[in-house]
Amino acid sequence: MPRKPPNETPHTPIRKCILSGEHGTRAQLIRLALGPDGSVAPDLFAKAPGRGAWIGVTSDELAKAQAKGKLAGLLRRAFKTDRVELIDDLAGRIERGLEKAFLDRLGLEARAGHLILGAEKIDAASRSGQVKLLLHASDASADGSGKRDQAWRVGEDKEGSGEGGIKLPVDRDALSAALGRQNAVHVALIDQKAADRVMHHLGRWLNFKGCSNAPHDSAASAAERRGTDTDIPAID
Repeated sequence: MPRKPPNETPHTPIRKCILSGEHGTRAQLIRLALGPDGSVAPDLFAKAPGRGAWIGVTSDELAKAQAKGKLAGLLRRAFKTDRVELIDDLAGRIERGLEKAFLDRLGLEARAGHLILGAEKIDAASRSGQVKLLLHASDASADGSGKRDQAWRVGEDKEGSGEGGIKLPVDRDALSAALGRQNAVHVALIDQKAADRVMHHLGRWLNFKGCSNAPHDSAASAAERRGTDTDIPAID
């Protein structure tokens, strides 16, 4: 199953988290934009003009850093200004934004006909090797998820590997609302590019939440192995 951002190459731009000093791609990190009035807010799609700082920590770590004043201090030094005002509950705002971006993307792919629902349809597509990304609602039964995973392993010739779909941090009600369908418990993407687009947003969200099934950022790991710390910006 896809577990890293799409279009990642050895030349993917790498940024450095101002809190942890660790490295990641722009797709994995979150940009904080500095407004003309000194306000700092999430720039989830990295499109806001002006200066921005990058963070790659989890939601809990960010909330703690903000509560202790560490984040504000680092931003003042990074931006070389005393005019830094953080919005309340920055971590919560980011998490909700990432969740919305993922669900919106999933809805777009549904309308484009790039995904299928329903246990029987998913199992049939999985066994024939058509499923590129398999997702389970948080309240999906272990038995149902296990059957969908097993069908996927058959199609991918990975029986016995234990691999399978990704359990989401949202329940069937949230999935159903995003897809405009009823009782959406399992979702299968059958188009590779669509799966990559969905995984891009899902990966960012899972990483920020600190979920154990979050994808690893191979580009960031490669940068750390190369020791290119001086070449990696935290501000841009």
